[in-house]
Amino acid sequence: MPDSASLRLGDQVTLHYRLACNGEEIVNTFAAEPETFRLSQGEIDPRLEALLIGLQAGDHRTYELDPGAAFGSHEASMIHDLPRSDFAADSVLIPGHEVEFSLPNGQTLHGIVRSIAADSVQVDFNHPLAGLPVLFEVKILATQSD
Repeated sequence: MPDSASLRLGDQVTLHYRLACNGEEIVNTFAAEPETFRLSQGEIDPRLEALLIGLQAGDHRTYELDPGAAFGSHEASMIHDLPRSDFAADSVLIPGHEVEFSLPNGQTLHGIVRSIAADSVQVDFNHPLAGLPVLFEVKILATQSD
């Protein structure tokens, strides 16, 4: 049953949100269906999730987050030169495009192709918004505690 209590870890929340970076809108659910998820389940970055703690149904907030505050700093150690043989022969690799890797544990790892050489591909595994300023707007529509 929905309630008006302040959001806590483990609660379910239904909300609209918008993410923008350097004036470019990344995602906006305000003109579409809202999103519903449970806090502390890894469905959104924990730094953004922390901004939701304490909010209640009806709250509408806009956060202007400094570079790195939303998705962490851009780490050079997250950029790797991978052997070209790690990619299927028919792979279409384009700098700036996303590639996806299936991990042994069933999870998927995403990266951005940065450059391509004859025998290697440079892939950046940082979040695409890492190290950048982010605008995060959120409107809480409903909350539910178990």
